[in-house]
Amino acid sequence: MNPKALVFGCTGQDGSYLSKSLLEKGYKVFGTSRKSNPDVSRLKALDIIGRFEVISCDIESAEQTLNTIKSVNPKEIYSLSAQSSVGLSFLKPAETHNSIVKATLNILEACREINFEGNLFFAGSSEMYGSTSTPSELDSKIDLKSPYATAKYQSFLLSKMYREIYKINSVTGVLFNHESSLRDEKFVIKKIINRAIAIKKGSKEKLILGNINVIRDWGYAKEYIEAIQLINRSKLNKDYLICTGESYSLRTIIEIVFRELGLNWNDHVIVSEDLYRFNEIEISKGNPNSIYQDLGWKSEIKINRLVQKLINNEL
Repeated sequence: MNPKALVFGCTGQDGSYLSKSLLEKGYKVFGTSRKSNPDVSRLKALDIIGRFEVISCDIESAEQTLNTIKSVNPKEIYSLSAQSSVGLSFLKPAETHNSIVKATLNILEACREINFEGNLFFAGSSEMYGSTSTPSELDSKIDLKSPYATAKYQSFLLSKMYREIYKINSVTGVLFNHESSLRDEKFVIKKIINRAIAIKKGSKEKLILGNINVIRDWGYAKEYIEAIQLINRSKLNKDYLICTGESYSLRTIIEIVFRELGLNWNDHVIVSEDLYRFNEIEISKGNPNSIYQDLGWKSEIKINRLVQKLINNEL
């Protein structure tokens, strides 16, 4: 019998890629969405509409979360459903907290109540480390600079506590920035590429950005999905960072994008201090050695290939 997997948040970037990967591995997949009429455009793009059941489940509801897990009875659970924008978290801190922390607690409590013996994965975030002059390790200093980062750190601690106290097989993969063609338009690399392509096609509209000197560890979402599964299935039952180990400034990304399209970015980009983010993280970088040593995973797609992939997909 095919093993069952439950993906909370199956219609987002990561959830869509994960659902497809699980299907290809022979899993019987069940996905959830907080909306009764979800946006399934990413599932359509991956040609997996109709290949698995999408359940309406508000994971801020303890009852709905419990009933969903009990009815599916999965071997593996992946929690990827949450408000995912750092910028939006400053405007909606309570909503961000509930979508991450309350949801995490509801899933963990449901698993405790039914004595869940499968594997449970939570998507963590590098935002909890703040600015890092040296590559972050799992136990690096915590420096919370946004409501989003605070909520993700609370989720991380809850998962760890339930693993240690209640012996639930709960792990967190601390994800650094990861992009793909399925990324929402509000994320900066997608914005840069789409505006650059429009300019290449004749648009005179400038690309207006905030701080382009921020540095991030940028990876490819499709690769990170494989790391997520390795972490969840590992008998080591440990938390890991998921990152490339290489960091680049947003300015470098802009240069690569416009160069790939035969354009000079200086002619088309305006930097506006009005768009600078409050309490911005200047540098974020991670050390992927632990996951490579334990599980054999490492990122193969570095920044130039990543940008080329994204441009080609948009074209």
